[in-house]
Amino acid sequence: GFCRNIVLNNPRKRNALSLAMLQSLREDLLHDVKSKELRVIIISAEGPVFCSGHDLKELSSEDDVKYHSQVFEICAEVMTLIQKLPVPVIAKVNGLATAAGCQLVASCDIAVASEKSQFATPGVNIGLFCSTPAVALGRSLPRKVALEMLFTGEPLSAQEALMHGLISKVVPEDKLEEETMKISHKICESSKSVLALGKATFYRQMTQDLDTAYKTTTQVMADNLNLRDGQEGIEAFIQKRKPVWSH
Repeated sequence: GFCRNIVLNNPRKRNALSLAMLQSLREDLLHDVKSKELRVIIISAEGPVFCSGHDLKELSSEDDVKYHSQVFEICAEVMTLIQKLPVPVIAKVNGLATAAGCQLVASCDIAVASEKSQFATPGVNIGLFCSTPAVALGRSLPRKVALEMLFTGEPLSAQEALMHGLISKVVPEDKLEEETMKISHKICESSKSVLALGKATFYRQMTQDLDTAYKTTTQVMADNLNLRDGQEGIEAFIQKRKPVWSH
């Protein structure tokens, strides 16, 4: 199985999520997603800023309300798409992630960041409260941490972001590639169908109450056993051999 690298590649514009950038990110995420070989997607960026959020030039009053709505709608679509994809998505952050860029990190399944990375939702400082980034932030962070970020616009350091659960790991900049690939290779060793089932179920049960979540997952565990790879994995474990996944 292989890993797809998506690189935000407009460092001159601080990798702003312009409408064009969002459309191409959506295309990249969906490209070949049904491929049996694709196992993991890594999102990284060129330059000192991972992603600065929306392109504010597109949000000035010269453009009409319909255009503004379109920008926010496709942004929401991309953020939710990440969690709907059948493969894990890892953010590999080296630098500043602000506003919708911070939302992007919060929306990924796993996030590895270098020590110099910072995370902020500074929209309030320019009179545009980060309400859509707050959706992802409020689901990743304790409420009081998210609200302090949203009310003040002050950044979290990589260490603080780790402590509060916005990211999975902090590493020195020169270890970022290695650490991200280590996680990616580990994911590639597992069955794609089992991971796809597990990921979809995880997000589904997170929004349910405890009893419903156990009903959902109890059924899924039984379904998982019925998958060819479920049986193969258990047989391999009993026979003390490496499993051979169907794909």
